[in-house]
Amino acid sequence: MAGVTNVAFRTLCRELELARTGTVSGLYVCEMVTARALVERHPTTMHMTTFAPDENPRSMQLYTVDPQYTYAAAKMIVDEGLADHIDMNFGCPVPKVTRKGGGAAIPFKRQLFRKIVAAAVRATEGTDVPVTVKFRIGIDPDHHTHLDAGRIAAEEGVKAVALHARTASQRYSGQADWGEIARLKEHVTDVPVLGNGDIFEPADAVAMMARTGCDGVVVGRGCLGRPWLFAELSAELTGAPMPEAPTLGEVGAIIVRHGELLAAHHGEDKGMREIRKHVAWYLRGFPVGSDVRRSMALVTTVAELRDLVGALPADVPFPTDGHGPRGRQGSPSAVALPHGWLDDPHDDAVATGGEELNSGG
Repeated sequence: MAGVTNVAFRTLCRELELARTGTVSGLYVCEMVTARALVERHPTTMHMTTFAPDENPRSMQLYTVDPQYTYAAAKMIVDEGLADHIDMNFGCPVPKVTRKGGGAAIPFKRQLFRKIVAAAVRATEGTDVPVTVKFRIGIDPDHHTHLDAGRIAAEEGVKAVALHARTASQRYSGQADWGEIARLKEHVTDVPVLGNGDIFEPADAVAMMARTGCDGVVVGRGCLGRPWLFAELSAELTGAPMPEAPTLGEVGAIIVRHGELLAAHHGEDKGMREIRKHVAWYLRGFPVGSDVRRSMALVTTVAELRDLVGALPADVPFPTDGHGPRGRQGSPSAVALPHGWLDDPHDDAVATGGEELNSGG
C-alpha cells in the first residue's frame, strides 16, 4: 500500500469509521518506510511518517534488510516517541526490492530473518511498543517459508504475525490460499495470527476467520476507493447495524475530503497529483462519463475537484459491480533474487542493498 496509506488516507478511514459506527476500532498502518532512511532522517521518509494529532495508536511500518539498521530505527522510534506500534514488512514482492534480497525474499534466509526480527524486539524491550511482522507464504510454490517465519518471529518475541496468503511469485494475482493461514494458525500458538488476502467485503473477513481460525484480518487492496470498508468490517464483526453503501454524491464528498487532506499533507500541487490515481477506484462501477473521468484524472486544484464532483448526479446508488479487487493484480512471474539466494536457506548473509528505497527525493 505504498503511496496510499499516508496520513491523509488514514485520517479519512478513521473519520468514516467514527461517523458510521461511533467508534474507531481499526489499526491503521502507515505506508512502508525504510529503516536506514529513517535513521538518517531523510526528509522524504520523515514526511512519510507524519501522523495526525489525534491519531491513536500510531502504527509505523518498517522495511529493512539489515539487523543493525533495524535496531537503530526501532530504538529511534521508541526513544523519540515516533509511534506506538512497529509493523515489519517482509511481504513486498516488487522486483526492485526482492532482487536486492529485501521484502518477501528475506524469510527464506532463516538466520537473517531471525536477526532482523530480534533486533527490533530488542530495541523495544522495556517499552509498551509492540512489534509485529507480516510475510507471505514464500518465494514460490517450491520455497514455502511461512511456517518457519511464524515460528521464528514468535520465538523472538513479536506480539502478532500476519500472513498474506500468496507467494511472492503470485504477486497480487489469482486467489489467496486461505488454507495456508489455517496451517500457520495451527503451527503458531503463542501469538495471534492475522490473515491477509482477498478481503473485499465484510463477509470475507468473517469467512476467513471461520475457515482458518485466524485471530483477525489485515486489509490492503480491498479499501482502495472504499475507505468506508473499515466501518463495514467493524459493524460485521461486532454485530452492529451495517452502514448503508454510499451514493455517488456521498462518494463525491469523500473524494473531495480525501483531496483536501492530501493537499494539506503534500501541498495542493502534489496532493492533486496524488488524488488522480484514487479517482478511478472511487468511481468504479458508477455511470460517470469518460469526459468527466478524464477531467478528474487531470485535476490540479481542490477548487477544480470540488466543481467536478459537484456536477455528478448525487442520488445514484452504489453500483452492484463496484465491489471486488482494485489496484494492481498483474500475473505470476519468477521472483527476482540476488545470485545464489536460494542456495542455502540457513545462512545469514546480509541482503545486498535496498535500504535506500525511500531515502531521498
